[in-house]
Amino acid sequence: MTDSNVIDLKNHFLLAMPGLNDPNFKQAVIYICEHSARDGAMGFTINQPSNVPMSRIFEEFDMAYAKELGNKPLLAGGPVQQERGFVIHRPAATRWQTTTDIAKDVCITASRDIIADIAASKGPSASYITLGYAGWGPGQLEQEIADNSWLVIEADSSIIFDIPFELRASATAAKLGIDLNKLSLQAGHG
Repeated sequence: MTDSNVIDLKNHFLLAMPGLNDPNFKQAVIYICEHSARDGAMGFTINQPSNVPMSRIFEEFDMAYAKELGNKPLLAGGPVQQERGFVIHRPAATRWQTTTDIAKDVCITASRDIIADIAASKGPSASYITLGYAGWGPGQLEQEIADNSWLVIEADSSIIFDIPFELRASATAAKLGIDLNKLSLQAGHG
């Protein structure tokens, strides 16, 4: 398979279909930030807050922070490298060491300097810290899509930053005119 045969899914959402049996992705909405035929795909689950508060990260780095900020949950970004943190955020005037623009209104940063700015309330206007990520080897995601494990939807930053976690899956499905409560477990191959 060549790159010309692969649709670039960067800046798209994957919405888990009801028949997807992997417990890591039950009702997941994943934001894809990298995708190529050669390297596979990488993304972050954006609708599954963990039971770990942000205060744990700030305290691990010995940073002062506002109590209400410390109470916000970290997102369970995916099953790969769960000890590694990433920040999904809106663009800001500041560029941190590892900031990568994924789209005009979504960036990813994985360096400590953004954590320090978030703790000091000098970070981006909207952000989430995720632990771990979702990853697929070359051709793996394309096969899962062909197997009806995922719906693919063009990403919408307002779903990432403005919609509560528990409503993100239904808001993503609504972009396709789909009611999640009416999705069948059966694949629809004619």
